[in-house]
Amino acid sequence: MKKSLLVIFDIRPSGATTGAYNLVLEEVEGKRKLPIVIGMYEAQSIAIKMEKMTPSRPLTHDLFSSLCQSFDIELKEVVIYDLVEGIFFARLVCGGGEIEETIDARTSDAVALSVRFGCPIYCVEKVLKIAGIPPEGEEQVKPMPEENPEDPFGLDDPADTGAAAGSKENFSTLKMTELKEELDRAIQEEDYERAGKLRDEIDSRSNK
Repeated sequence: MKKSLLVIFDIRPSGATTGAYNLVLEEVEGKRKLPIVIGMYEAQSIAIKMEKMTPSRPLTHDLFSSLCQSFDIELKEVVIYDLVEGIFFARLVCGGGEIEETIDARTSDAVALSVRFGCPIYCVEKVLKIAGIPPEGEEQVKPMPEENPEDPFGLDDPADTGAAAGSKENFSTLKMTELKEELDRAIQEEDYERAGKLRDEIDSRSNK
C-alpha cells in the first residue's frame, strides 16, 4: 500500500464551523495538502506542543504520552488510511519490545500524539487522491470534517454561539510586557484558546 509522509503545514480557525479549526497537512514529496476540520481542543493541544508551551496541568494527550512512555510503549507512526463519507480514519502503530499493535484513532488525536512522540504521519494514496489539494489548487481548499459535517465535534451549541461571538478581545492596545503577562496568566488558567491568540499577537509584533 503506497503511503506518503506528511507534515503539519498550518492550523487556523475555521470560518464555516464555530469552535472548529482547519488542520492542514502537507505532503513532503509532491506538496499536496490535506485539509481536515478538527475540534478546538485538539487544535489547541497540537498548537501548544508545537509552540513549546507548557500547561499548568497535563492535557489528555500529554497524559496518554506519559503513560505510554512509563511502560516503554512507543508510537512508531500515524497512518491516515481511509476516508468514508467525509470522515477520515487513522490508526496508531504502537510497539513495545517485539510487540506491535495498531489502534484506531481520530485523525486529530493521532496528530496530537505524533507531535508528542515525534513520530511520522503518513497518508495512503487513495485518501490523498480524494481529498488532497495540489499546490496550484490551494485557493480551492475546502477542508473535510472528521465527524458529522453538520456538527463535527458536538460543539454546535446555540447557547454558546452568541457568547463566543461576543468574547473577541482587542490585544492591539496592550503593551508587549502586558501581552506576555496575559499569556502567562492564560496558560496558568488553562485558557489555551486565549493563550494561542496572545501568542499570535506577540509573534506578529516580533516579526515587524
